[in-house]
Amino acid sequence: MIKAFLKIVCTCAVVAAAVVGVTNAIVVVTTQNDIVNTDDAAGYHADAVVVLGASVFADGTPSTILKDRLDCGIALYKAGAAPKIIMSGDNSTEHYNECAAMKRYAVEQGVPSEDIFCDHAGFSTYESMYRAKNVFGCTRVVVATQTYHLYRALFSAHALGVEAIGVASDYRSYDKQTWYDVREIPARTKDFFKSLFDVPSTFVGEPISLDQSGDVAG
Repeated sequence: MIKAFLKIVCTCAVVAAAVVGVTNAIVVVTTQNDIVNTDDAAGYHADAVVVLGASVFADGTPSTILKDRLDCGIALYKAGAAPKIIMSGDNSTEHYNECAAMKRYAVEQGVPSEDIFCDHAGFSTYESMYRAKNVFGCTRVVVATQTYHLYRALFSAHALGVEAIGVASDYRSYDKQTWYDVREIPARTKDFFKSLFDVPSTFVGEPISLDQSGDVAG
């Protein structure tokens, strides 16, 4: 009985490892050629630059990893890659608002407020891509985040029917990079299947047109 149970457990573990390994390989291999530099992205004529959120300190200052994503997104906007920026992050509570901090930082760097849209329900990478298409109406985007994160973002966008390229914001080494890399492995598998089944984001809501001022969207 114990032997049979252990055999089942081992078989399940092998199958799970295989699924994780295969899905990660697909996500990386199918998107790696869509990671370009800022100069190449400048002529892409996207609907928007999508900057993916990350942690914000208690005083509203972007963390180092988020600041680098923002600097990358701002550089893309100024290079002409897209006329709008979507700041997609977590605003799940009244006291934590990644998007507001992201927009404030970009405005301080000279980006017009009306060209910056806040996606307050970008609770995950997949949801950011889902909402870029289904809320903001994007069919073509440039994604700004670190390389390890870009594969998953681009795969989700492509699977959802959005043309997308990414520019890496790897401007420095990060203290928790090993943890980010490890955490990304199951996250890629999760988003692989969410993309496959076109799972709706937590909140969808009414469409938001990028033709209006970004100040309307917060």
